[in-house]
Amino acid sequence: MDFDVFPLNDHAVIIELGNEINLEVHKKVKTVTTLLDNDPFDWMVEYVPSFTTVTVYYDPVKVYQDTNRLPYELVCQQINNVMKDQTTVTFEEQRVIDIPVCYGGELGPDLDDVAKYNQLTKQEVIDIHTGGEYVVYAIGFAPGFPYIGGMSAEIATPRRQSPRVTIPAGSVGIAGEQTGVYPVDTPGGWQLIGNTPMKLFQPNQQPPSLLQAGDQIKFYAITKDEYERWGKEE
Repeated sequence: MDFDVFPLNDHAVIIELGNEINLEVHKKVKTVTTLLDNDPFDWMVEYVPSFTTVTVYYDPVKVYQDTNRLPYELVCQQINNVMKDQTTVTFEEQRVIDIPVCYGGELGPDLDDVAKYNQLTKQEVIDIHTGGEYVVYAIGFAPGFPYIGGMSAEIATPRRQSPRVTIPAGSVGIAGEQTGVYPVDTPGGWQLIGNTPMKLFQPNQQPPSLLQAGDQIKFYAITKDEYERWGKEE
């Protein structure tokens, strides 16, 4: 498996596994995180996966005390020793999560703008969005926020020029060629096309985030009445 290791700072290194956002690179990222989960290094504090990299944070004091060697050199050596023989990309069966979305109206105030920008009708935007094959590449920015790949370029739309101070939890948005769901109330500049009644982040549950990196997502449209009933039933 091809990779590069380089420093981020005096207590972290980056394992770079590619330079494109695609499923093959994501499989490599998942392979590395599985290795770190199953056999973590003694000096590792935590790791953070992203679209194309895994950042590994380490305790430089512990490395030096245990080995009397320069921490960065030993960390790189041990990572390279483990990674160099990793030739098979493993990838467990993906979960498929169906997410209901009520599109447009007050729940999707930017649906009109997305349609106009792409010279489509609102229904065409909805059809394209619900017809996509999506993968969660990473979780971040806000608790439980999924970075999702796989959206059609036909509905790609730039971020808003003026971000909103507060975006309601459950809002489904578009930014460039990405789509995502805001799990909690937060500021943001994505184009909002709908809202889901599903709770994507519940801090009292384990894990608190419904979605995990590697999950497949399927969006499907629901009516306003269905949206409101969903909320009352929870």
